[in-house]
Amino acid sequence: MRVALLPGLIMLALSPLALAQAPTAVQAPTAAAANKPLAVVNGHDIPALYGEVVKAQMAQGQPESPQLDARVRESLVNLELLSRAATDKGLEKDPRVAATLNIGRMDQLAKAYLEDYVKAHPITDAEIQAAYDKAKTEAVEPEYLAHHILVPNEAEANKLIAELNSKKAKFDDLAKKYSKDPGSAKNGGALDWSDRRAFVPEFSTALVALKKGETTKTPVKTQFGYHIIRLDDTRKPKIPPLDAVRGEIVKQLQQQRVRDAITAARAGAKIE
Repeated sequence: MRVALLPGLIMLALSPLALAQAPTAVQAPTAAAANKPLAVVNGHDIPALYGEVVKAQMAQGQPESPQLDARVRESLVNLELLSRAATDKGLEKDPRVAATLNIGRMDQLAKAYLEDYVKAHPITDAEIQAAYDKAKTEAVEPEYLAHHILVPNEAEANKLIAELNSKKAKFDDLAKKYSKDPGSAKNGGALDWSDRRAFVPEFSTALVALKKGETTKTPVKTQFGYHIIRLDDTRKPKIPPLDAVRGEIVKQLQQQRVRDAITAARAGAKIE
């Protein structure tokens, strides 16, 4: 019954935004190890540095281990053999393959440039504070505490509304007995504190139109069926402290740095 929503500052402490993460750090090889190839395949060296690059991508938080080293080595051996086989067949001359290779090279160079740009323009404490202060002044969606009953057809919904109006039954009892929402029925139809964006539009519109303690007079139709909604309470959510959201603010500001770098590059370009 709920729909996904992107969390704002108010939710950062609980639900951080999904952002691209840097590769997992791995231990740098010693000078001797760096000079020794990871493997030699048909007379062609696979540099140790290749292993460090691939390990950073494959590690995904795993600790250093012989098993991880073995996987990295085998992957690069397979890559060497297959890429050489493709070259022997002249596949790199295929226009589509050549284009894919060039785009991949451009992509890696672009990422390296953006990482260098962000590193050269570090985020300051003053910027973090300013972003936090700005977010605090923006309008914050109120949160709603509600109950609802979900049934498959309008006739059944109207029957339950009539029972509620006649005081013959309690809302919680009807929800436990008739509601088809598995997440809330067992709790008497109770929903968690949420702002309106957590619900589908029809449900949201009906919810915010209610007064505290009021129940919808007619069934509310959504893609899930027919709802009877009762608004229990509203509140203004608390702003999380700066320390709780500092990391996410830094990530957002770094994203802005990336946009700045792209804007600057495009500003000096002749694009036809």
